Amino acid sequence: MLIAKPGLDGHDRGAKVIARALRDAGMEVIYTGLRQTPEMIASAALQEDVDVIGLSILSGAHNTLCPRLMELLRAKGMNDVTVLIGGIIPEADIPGLKQAGIAEVFLPGTSTQAIVDFIRQRLTSERQGV
Repeated sequence: MLIAKPGLDGHDRGAKVIARALRDAGMEVIYTGLRQTPEMIASAALQEDVDVIGLSILSGAHNTLCPRLMELLRAKGMNDVTVLIGGIIPEADIPGLKQAGIAEVFLPGTSTQAIVDFIRQRLTSERQGV
């Protein structure tokens, strides 16, 4: 699991809370830190051979950053990586993000347990070929 903060947003408390919750749930978590470019995130995901990328975006740049990351992952042959996003995302933007390949969007107030459950269910389904 790779947690990343793309763009210029400098607020990473939420990303760190999620990283800790996933770690406490038994997942191996890598946190890339602040101000990552889509290229840096895709490269780290490839190097670490991750199954899931979680993006925390509060800056409003999700409609630019997420499609670019998805393009880079596809170009690297990483079509099976589940990409999630959390943060301040207007509900009107969610369909476009999902169309770009984002598996799920978690809005403020989502419990960490709901995120853990989603990831576990998604990975179990993928491993079973569902």
